Amino acid sequence: MLDDSNVLKQRDPENALGVAANEWKQVQFDADIMNGDHDGRPLAKIVIAGMGGSALAALLTKALLEEKLTIPLEVVREYELPTYVSNDTLVIVSSSSGNTEETLGALSQARERGAQIAIMTSGGKLLEQAQELAVAHVVLPDRSKIEPRMTTIAQMRALARLLGHFNLVPQSDYEEIASAGEWLESESAKWLPTVSVDKNYAKELALIAVGKTPVFYGGRLTGPLAYKWKISWNENAKNVAFWNVYPEANHNEFIGWTSHPVEKPFAVFDLKSSFEHERILKRFEVSDRLLSGLRPKATPIQLEGDTPLKQLLWGCILADFVSIYVAILNGVDPTPVALVEKLKKELV
Repeated sequence: MLDDSNVLKQRDPENALGVAANEWKQVQFDADIMNGDHDGRPLAKIVIAGMGGSALAALLTKALLEEKLTIPLEVVREYELPTYVSNDTLVIVSSSSGNTEETLGALSQARERGAQIAIMTSGGKLLEQAQELAVAHVVLPDRSKIEPRMTTIAQMRALARLLGHFNLVPQSDYEEIASAGEWLESESAKWLPTVSVDKNYAKELALIAVGKTPVFYGGRLTGPLAYKWKISWNENAKNVAFWNVYPEANHNEFIGWTSHPVEKPFAVFDLKSSFEHERILKRFEVSDRLLSGLRPKATPIQLEGDTPLKQLLWGCILADFVSIYVAILNGVDPTPVALVEKLKKELV
């Protein structure tokens, strides 16, 4: 089925596969900062407020910066900002639609507390406020042309640019993303619909997972990537999925696999990086061995790339390809998320 071009066109009418094939181009996204003037105040804390896919780039960025940043960075995915947010805090408010109520609330609170504010959005009320308040902001790709969940790389570019603008990371972080373009293009070409199943890793993984509930495991570095795979599965494949991280998973979920339910219609995937902590890599191996016969054997996904950044970007693009192929196998259109839009209307 996945090699049948007619089936692919019928089940992917809005060409989500074409969007995935072009994701690598986002490394060149021009994250121009509008209203960039700021007072140069010393900043001691960073908070990035966003929900769902709008928080994903922040989580990935945090994982990459954990050994570089000398000040704390927290990603907030709820209605309330931490009580410590004050004049010495950079609050980056991120919402692709610009109308996410939790994020708009975060902006209001940041203003009340006198924080340094920056905004990432493609439009909506958030862009209106950014312009009215003359707040430093980056306009993200138009969500009418590409689903926000598939703009993670562009959002990472925007974050790197804003953090550099406030002198919290070097400009080279922004440029490093761009340098991965040619390599990501060649890697993405291996997963295109024109590449047959026997040579296409993305199609192979989709066939392993179809009809099952996937569980994605990561570590300190790859935990946010496991979350990305969950997001892609939920919204592209319209398929429930779960994720967790080691070592935490060994302290609770590990035992959950040992009993009920007896029948376990799951597909387990371990997202492995050569840059991960050696003890976490050991936990992947030992956990799978000790749970042999109690849960499905884990399928390892060894991330490619010679830097942590390249591996995470590679994994993000692969997640979209695989989940779109699962959507096609599931017989669902991978693009729309109508129930989310209905939920937003019901909450008004």
